[in-house]
Amino acid sequence: MSYTIGFQAKNQKAVLATEAATANQAVAVIAALQNSANAIEFIRSPQEGDMGIEMLLLLAKEEAEEMPQRV
Repeated sequence: MSYTIGFQAKNQKAVLATEAATANQAVAVIAALQNSANAIEFIRSPQEGDMGIEMLLLLAKEEAEEMPQRV
């Protein structure tokens, strides 16, 4: 499932967006953006619609549980 993260960069008025292929990647992108951006404006996926960070963290956890374990 893909995710679009909208954010506002410091000292800019425009809302920018970036894509992540998985929930875990989206969590990593948000963590990096929180250090360099003023605010996360939105998190959106085609399947789930708009969501908050808490929902994204839940989806990332579920995604990790569904992935096969490497031996």
